[in-house]
Amino acid sequence: MTDLNELTYTEEHEWLAIADGVATIGITDFAAEKLGDVVFVELPAVGTELTAGSVVGEIESTKSVGELFAPVAGTVVEINDAAVDDPSLVNAAPFEGGWLIKVSVADGVADGLLDRAAYVALTEG
Repeated sequence: MTDLNELTYTEEHEWLAIADGVATIGITDFAAEKLGDVVFVELPAVGTELTAGSVVGEIESTKSVGELFAPVAGTVVEINDAAVDDPSLVNAAPFEGGWLIKVSVADGVADGLLDRAAYVALTEG
């Protein structure tokens, strides 16, 4: 099981696990719950260059459509085909099997990322 204290978070309700210059990115359980049942996931293609803060994908649920933002600049090195084929993974295991993309981080880590305590405070506020 993923240690949620080891992850960093964005105010857009995404999480990042960064190791060896590659960020694994997904949406948080809070976001997944707010979206409702996810029925469609659109992700950027492998090789896509991302600019931090840009919209890079879409997550559609039975309640609404949410956008996936790039929390870091870099190049998409992998997408989670399992989540594309079975979007319910985003709800069932947002921190594990429901991850969305892996990005080779261009210039270090973006500013403004939150630790677990700050993210929890954001979602409880």
